Order: sequence, then C-alpha cells, then structure tokens
Amino acid sequence: MTTAVVVGAGPNGLAAAVHLARSGVEVRVLEAADQIGGGTRSGEATLPGLIHDYASAFHPMGIGSPYLATLDLERHGLTWRWAEIDCAHPLDDGTAGALHRSLVATAAGLGEDGPRWQRMFGDLSGGFDALAADLMRPVLGVPGHPLRLAAFGPRALLPATVTARWWRTERARALFGGVAAHAFGRLDRPATSAVGLMITAAGHRHGWPVAEGGSRSITDALAAMLVEHGGAIDTGVAIHRAGDLPPADVVLLDLAPRAALDILGDRVPPRIARAYRRFRHAPGAFKVDYAIEGPVPWTNADCGRAGTVHLGGSFAEVAAAERAVAAGAMPGRPFVLVGQQYLADPTRSRGNLHPLYAYAHVPHGYPGDATEAVTAQIERFAPGFRDRIVAVVGTGPAGLAAANPNQVGGDIIGGANSGLQVALRPRIALDPYRIGVPGMFLCSASTPPGAGAHGMCGYNAAESALRYLRKQGLASG
Repeated sequence: MTTAVVVGAGPNGLAAAVHLARSGVEVRVLEAADQIGGGTRSGEATLPGLIHDYASAFHPMGIGSPYLATLDLERHGLTWRWAEIDCAHPLDDGTAGALHRSLVATAAGLGEDGPRWQRMFGDLSGGFDALAADLMRPVLGVPGHPLRLAAFGPRALLPATVTARWWRTERARALFGGVAAHAFGRLDRPATSAVGLMITAAGHRHGWPVAEGGSRSITDALAAMLVEHGGAIDTGVAIHRAGDLPPADVVLLDLAPRAALDILGDRVPPRIARAYRRFRHAPGAFKVDYAIEGPVPWTNADCGRAGTVHLGGSFAEVAAAERAVAAGAMPGRPFVLVGQQYLADPTRSRGNLHPLYAYAHVPHGYPGDATEAVTAQIERFAPGFRDRIVAVVGTGPAGLAAANPNQVGGDIIGGANSGLQVALRPRIALDPYRIGVPGMFLCSASTPPGAGAHGMCGYNAAESALRYLRKQGLASG
C-alpha cells in the first residue's frame, strides 16, 4: 500500500494527513509534543477549569476554508460559536467601530462612513467563497474566478495606509486598521491591505467564530477523521535528521523552512536551500492569559459584546506602533488583540471566573516582559480592569517558540507578510510545496496561503504529493 509520513500534527499537518488518507494512502503522523494541535492547542493556562487558547483563537478563515468545509468535522465534535459582535475597536473618546457579521449592521454603526464600508466590502463578502478558492491556493496557478480576482487585486495591492483614506471617520479607519494589523507588518507597505480586506470580508460572509471547548477542537476533529480513515498519530516523536524518518513513499513536513532544511541538510538542492535560509519571519507576539472575575469593564458597551477587541487607538497610532515593531523597537503602546472567547463559548469559564486571551505585537525575538504594556492597554479602554484580575501568565517570544518550534522568535503567522513573501512563500515556484527532494513536501503556514487554522497549506501540499505519487504509479486517479 502507498504510504506517507507527516511530521507535525498542527492543523496543516492533520489536514494533509486526512486528505491523503481519504485518497487511499496509509498515513502516519509524527508529533514532537505530547499533545497534538500546534497553534490550535488549548488548556488551563491560569486556573483549573478555565480553558485558554494557546495561539490561534478566532477562525474566520477556518470556517471559510474551501477544504475544511468539505469534511463535516461537526460529526467529529467541532461546533462553531459566535459572539454577538465579531470585533470592536475602541477609541479614547469612548466610541468604537464594531464589526458585525451583518454588513448592513456594521455600516449602520459607522455613521457617514456606512455607505463607503458597504461599497468596499459588499462584493468581497458576497463573492468571498469563490475568491477564497483562488486566494487559498498557489498564486502562480490558474484562477477559477479571474474576474473576481481581478477586482480584488488592485485593492489588495494598496498599502493599508492608502486604503484607510477611503473612510472619513476615525471609527471606520481604526476598525479597518486593527484588522489589517493582523498581517504583523508596516501598514504603509504595498499589499498590506490584502489581509485586512480578506479577514473583514470573511467576517461578513461567515463571522469570526470560536471552536466550542477551545481551538483544539478543530485538530481533535481532524485527528478523529484521520483515525477513521485508517491513519495513525504518534506523539512525543521528534525528528531531528532525515535518518529519523520511517520509510514512506512521501513525506510532508509541517515545519518552518529552516527546520525542514535542518532535517534534510544537503539533500535539498542549493537553490532551494538558499531560499529557505533567506525566508523571513514576522515580528513576534507576547501572549498574556488572564483569569478575571466578572466581565471586562469596557468604557464602550460594544466591546463587552465582542469576541475580539483590538486595542491601539487611532489608525495613525496603530500604524506607528506596527512601524516601530518592524524596526525592532518596542512601542510604549503596542497593538494588542484581546480575545473574549467565553462570550461565545461559556464552557470555557467557571462560574464568574473567565479566561481572557491577549497578545501584543512585539519585535521578533523580543526578550523583555510586555505583560504590563498589555495590561495598560486594556486598562486604557476598560478602567478598573486591574481589579478584576485573579491570575495572569505572560509568555514571550522565547516561550512561544519553546512550546511550538514553528513559532520562530514569537512569529505566530508562519513568516513575514511583506514584499513578495506575502504571496510567494517560502520561495518563488509553480509548486511551492515541493522541497526539491523526491517525495518530500512542505505543508506548514510558511507555504500558501499562510496563517490560519484553515488547513489549506496542508491540503495544497497533499495535492502536490498525490500528483507525485500518480507520476510514480503509486496512486490512482
């Protein structure tokens, strides 16, 4: 029987494994950690009974994934839950921009900018599924919906600072800027509008849901489906060199490019090895988990109904903070994302004690302690927050990388979203998943389409592996 080994049991590794297993390949997944999930792991980070997401938390691209949508993961325990408001971005004057799943409701809250918000996102959200099918595959492939892609392209290529000028009010500009900041990079660079446009459009099409019980439910469901199709998962198995790999017809690595190069060494062609060494990682995250008593005392009521709250003030302030981080400087007021997953999923709480998720954007490999900076940003928009804190755990870039080696220097998005690397990652190639070693493929978030618990990097890599197997006469169809 045709065999495959997948190294890494994150969402991409497991998505690749499921696709191969459903195609008749005998699959074995090897995970170095004692728990599967990679960036989707969840657990009791502060107090017993409070469930925190360790990295990935909200999943507009997960629920909108062209591949995951075909799997019926709900049959294996995955349940999506939505907060009343998907995202809020408060300002110092007490107002806030609020992103609802409903485009009309979002526009209604943005005053004079409402019609402009609808014009910007109406076609993108209405055609999101078709657009995502093209954007979540290798860029150099033939698009299935060229007209939609052509309409999206000019907007996506603009710097976020230029796109923000489309709106007249600070509420609308800041709301877009906070979403655009998910790119972890300078907002005045070309193509930095792409992430903000796509995540916002995904929200208007599918919302920003959480997985009930924690993000781990996504990979638990994928693992259950893999086992159902005859696959196996071994945890606590680290692969340090090619000789550690069991024999298989194909091997897929859910790893950062440099880690793949460390394992395969001089078996990788020099041209590809150089590209992997040049691969640039994104700035880091500093994660803070809180146990709080009662709700966060937000000044703006919409923030108390929102699953995600972006803290950074005006668009200009967010852009300045991201520019400082990209330059290697820690801003006094960093951009902070706060996750109130328990609003959508009360099973994560224990009575009146709630798990609060937060992280700040910090320089790559930042060695300092940003816990106070994160707390201060929350206190800025929620006076009295400090009094609600029962427990707090801060984890910097080194801690994030220790828990998940793919998060190099605290990079939680699998590589910098700047320059050509926004779309052409980890190298310029018709098939970016091929490592250049026969039967070896890269399937991590460092490949297209990048970060998110959508499994598309794994699916695309598995498709590449299946094409290889067919050429070798080892797979049908």
